[in-house]
Amino acid sequence: MTSPTTTGTTIDRSSAAEEVVGAAQALFEAGVMSHAGHANLSRRVGPDRFLLTTTGAVRHLRTDQLALVGLDGTVLEGELAPENAEIVAMHGVVYRLRPEVGAVIHTHSPAATAFALAHQELPCRAEPLLRFGQAEPVPLVPWGPRGSEVSVRGIEAVLGERPSTRAVLLANHGLLVFGPDPLATARLVVAIEEAAEGELAAAALGGAKDFPPGALEAVRASMARVAR
Repeated sequence: MTSPTTTGTTIDRSSAAEEVVGAAQALFEAGVMSHAGHANLSRRVGPDRFLLTTTGAVRHLRTDQLALVGLDGTVLEGELAPENAEIVAMHGVVYRLRPEVGAVIHTHSPAATAFALAHQELPCRAEPLLRFGQAEPVPLVPWGPRGSEVSVRGIEAVLGERPSTRAVLLANHGLLVFGPDPLATARLVVAIEEAAEGELAAAALGGAKDFPPGALEAVRASMARVAR
């Protein structure tokens, strides 16, 4: 079964479910998940609907553990466990505000979550962040109960203030990342977690240092050179 995307192309829902499962596996293989292995992942399959994991326990995620959800929060197919029914709006607000986004991933990745607990933005000082599209600090969303109107309004406000960010830290909670597809989004999760680990380690050596001027342009030029 296929669904139209915002660009008028179609996405096969079976393939989309496989993409989500593959992204979840990539996160565990990279070792960026919390001890509990909690996460929720979604994949846009049309302009007004997306697939969402039905449970927060995604260590052994299967393709049948995805529900079809409308941007208005209506569950169209499948059944969400209570912990994931809470966070529908958290995913939906990103899809509404960012029509180009094809996937959203929320994790409790430990190092990134440390910044969320400290109410600190994650600086952009690790080169992989530039390469994976997060060429600015990861901003902080003020705390609100998970999936609540307060939390969703906070995400909406920060996305409006930071139109080019591809991730936000949820204060006292975790990480929310979005990208063109599930695997690319998972790779950005990995890059953010590694950057957070590096920042924490560098603190013992006097602190991480900023890029020199023009670093982003230099990285983009280098990537373009080999892509020709």
